[in-house]
Amino acid sequence: MCPPSAKPPDGSGCGLSLPSIANLWRIGFDINASWPSITGLIDQDAPLSRYAGPGHWNDPDMLEVGNGGLTADENKSHFSMWAMLGAPLLAGNDLRSMPAATKTILTNTEVIAVDQDLLGAQGTLVATPQSGLQVWSKPLSGNNVRAVALLNRNGSAASITVSFTQIGLSGGAASVRDLWQHSDLGTYSGSYAAMNVPSHGVVMLRIAQ
Repeated sequence: MCPPSAKPPDGSGCGLSLPSIANLWRIGFDINASWPSITGLIDQDAPLSRYAGPGHWNDPDMLEVGNGGLTADENKSHFSMWAMLGAPLLAGNDLRSMPAATKTILTNTEVIAVDQDLLGAQGTLVATPQSGLQVWSKPLSGNNVRAVALLNRNGSAASITVSFTQIGLSGGAASVRDLWQHSDLGTYSGSYAAMNVPSHGVVMLRIAQ
């Protein structure tokens, strides 16, 4: 659904409760292939996690991955954050002519699995180490498992650290897997630091205790 007057999704003020009548609903303005558009929709969706769950989803609009105007890092961040938000992954590019790099992003099965996780939780912003650097966490099905996105919204590379207590785990040891490198990074105690996250880039992790 695309109901411009039904904000927030519970319909308060307009008498239309979207979770009771629809599987998904647009949450904001029309997206375009630019970094401000993507981050603007992330910010608009951030406070709406309580409305999302199995069978009813906040929709920040179609993906712009592979369309002009976005860098490779921005494309990965866009896809990662839509998965963290549990958003519908609706490809908005021309599938007939997409380059291999675009196909690789859109077919990353580990990132798609985060989006499609059976728990159906929407990820939330849990920490902002400094302006423009964000730590997002999404509970996954299973015991003590989280998807984590370390998002660098700034204009230069930066290191971002996630504390395990920030994402609802204990401060002890946890295994960390990088979902874009498709590699296990090892076991860490208390926290994990991603070094030199690119400008407008993301490191996406699966952390389990």
